[in-house]
Amino acid sequence: MQNLIIEAVLLLFLIGTTISVIVVKDLLSATFIYCAFSYCAVLLYLMMGSPDVAFTEAVIGVVSTIYFVIALKKLDRWCK
Repeated sequence: MQNLIIEAVLLLFLIGTTISVIVVKDLLSATFIYCAFSYCAVLLYLMMGSPDVAFTEAVIGVVSTIYFVIALKKLDRWCK
């Protein structure tokens, strides 16, 4: 029962971060909210018992966040 509650909270957090990424105007903030979405997905994958998928999501989430920040830095697009 406790796992079900934790999974429900993680799913609500995923929905909240998805809406936040769409609504927020600052591109750097959207990038870090996307990073939070990725980490929440990692926790959800671990709760479901698939550590290989969780590890892959963690690596892809970190690498893509770094690429987004570098791209924003090079383009001087910190704010919209």
